[in-house]
Amino acid sequence: MELDDVQRASQEQFARQSRHYGQGHILEKVGDIEAALQDLDLPPRARVLDVATGAGHTGLFFASLGHDVTLSDIAAPMLTTAEETAAKRGIKVTTQTHPAEELPYPAGQFDLVTCRVAAHHFSSPERFIQETARVLRPGGAFLLIDGTVEDGHPEAEAWAHAVEKFRDPSHHRFVSPQSWARLCASAGLRVRRLTITPFKQPDLYWYFQAASTSPENRQKVLELIAQAPESARRLFRLGEEDGKIVWWWQRLTLVAVRPANPQAELS
Repeated sequence: MELDDVQRASQEQFARQSRHYGQGHILEKVGDIEAALQDLDLPPRARVLDVATGAGHTGLFFASLGHDVTLSDIAAPMLTTAEETAAKRGIKVTTQTHPAEELPYPAGQFDLVTCRVAAHHFSSPERFIQETARVLRPGGAFLLIDGTVEDGHPEAEAWAHAVEKFRDPSHHRFVSPQSWARLCASAGLRVRRLTITPFKQPDLYWYFQAASTSPENRQKVLELIAQAPESARRLFRLGEEDGKIVWWWQRLTLVAVRPANPQAELS
């Protein structure tokens, strides 16, 4: 498919920054995935698709459990990084290059679709959810982990969006928890878990480096922090520790299932 402007920006950004997402990246820590396992009823050898895999940390975790995993991403250099990591660990995976909004797989092919800390870059969350539901088998599960802002805080949401857009111009938008729930329901997925967990950001300058934020945009982020509205300061617990700027992002964990018998679900 031809990429739109949002997809093209993500492809270019993550192709440039692929080496920053490998070993030592914060996403290498998979405690959030382990916490979600209790809500996933997977067969012993599940067919797993990890969408927007980046350096592959999520997909490689599931592959290490013995599942058959396909890593997909819009940026081919990211998949190269993931393949190198898989080879070092002796893990076998399949890779595919494509956007999240157009999944080139037959309907009902996967037991689990995952997407972790990536969906805020998607041009169409709606299309992504529709495609996810299509490629899941009946009874299959969807695991989404991403930044969010809880419903009912428009001023704080606008602040967080502005910060992320300056830090990484390929950022598109955060989606609120209830908006994700509505998208899942519209696609025929039943939400099993919907939780928000505070996530302390590492040093702000590490984030700048990971995204290769320009000097001009770094200054704009610092100005936004200095001028943050009280609603954002309260919600994200914005402050300083040991001379470093810190706050707590909100991280959404959503687990949804494609009902094995949709008619039974309605009765």
